[in-house]
Amino acid sequence: MLVEVRSTGGKTYYLSYRDTRGKQRMFKLANAGDITPAQARQLCDKRRMQLAMGEDIADERQAARSCPRVDEFFYEQYLPYAKSYKRSWDTDVSYYETHIRDCIGELHMDSVGKREVIVLMQTANQRIAPSSAYRLFVLVRYMFNLAVRWNVGGIKQNPTSGYDLPRIENHRERYLNKEETQRLLNAINRSRNPMLRFIIPMLLLTGARKREVLDARWADFDTERRFWRIPYTKAGTERHVPLSDAALALLRSIPRRSNCLYVFANPNTHQPYVSIYYSWHSARKEAGLADVRVHDLRHSFASFLVNAGCSLYEVQKLLGHSSAKMTQRYSHLNQTSLLRAVSLAQDYVCSTAGAEGISTMPAVTERKVS
Repeated sequence: MLVEVRSTGGKTYYLSYRDTRGKQRMFKLANAGDITPAQARQLCDKRRMQLAMGEDIADERQAARSCPRVDEFFYEQYLPYAKSYKRSWDTDVSYYETHIRDCIGELHMDSVGKREVIVLMQTANQRIAPSSAYRLFVLVRYMFNLAVRWNVGGIKQNPTSGYDLPRIENHRERYLNKEETQRLLNAINRSRNPMLRFIIPMLLLTGARKREVLDARWADFDTERRFWRIPYTKAGTERHVPLSDAALALLRSIPRRSNCLYVFANPNTHQPYVSIYYSWHSARKEAGLADVRVHDLRHSFASFLVNAGCSLYEVQKLLGHSSAKMTQRYSHLNQTSLLRAVSLAQDYVCSTAGAEGISTMPAVTERKVS
């Protein structure tokens, strides 16, 4: 340990050591006015132990100096990465600027601990719904996971670890039956929007998402091989949707306009609709189905399949779900196959019990313990 004494009277404690490459280095321990000589020796011993364990104490300090503020990390590192694959990156920006920036945006990444995360979430819980708070928490957790993975500023631990926020399951189940479907289609056919009569049936016949239908191009449909190629889905990958006879007939009935690339384009602009909410809302109200959302047409398509006896695997593939867990919500819609399965067990048990049937099996009685 060395002590630097300056002409001004100031003193500083240093540790002199050789790094892993054999280069002589000086590591500042502390100013003499801040600690006692005994404390300086203890600090020196601690740093020597780190060196003996193979740690580079200079790199540790350099990493701390290079640690960005949360604001810098979000805009300069996280956001460009999110834009490269995430279609909803603008939602992340909204969450960050509304809730995160004012709370921890000016802090350095390594200064954000569990206490700061707790304060952030407590503040957000007072302003937004539980489902939105959960999404906010997921964004913060993912940001710090990336920082740890990229070794940003030497960050080794995610401050959100250990903070338990229950996931909000707010899946809304609304399915159209045959009578409701007919009422809706009748109202759609009377809509003032000339393309709504094609858009809504396409959603019902394919189970596609609203934006997938609105952005569909003529070039994406192969009527010969009966499939629709969706080039960019919510999951960021392409998928192929098989086309039924009704879907093919619907496509043939849509008027084609010269120099228009889109199937369901706005007749006035020849571009995809930004929104069909007002015409859709008017039609569903007229049909007495004001509680039905456009996305419920996708749920209804799945219910049509399950009630027709399709397996959940087939439903998963047709909806383009990335995992079977997302399709499990439809498992309760049809009990026919399960009833058939328990009937097989019934036949076996009854045949084993003898000609008199199941009633001849001995009853189970409780044995009294003395």
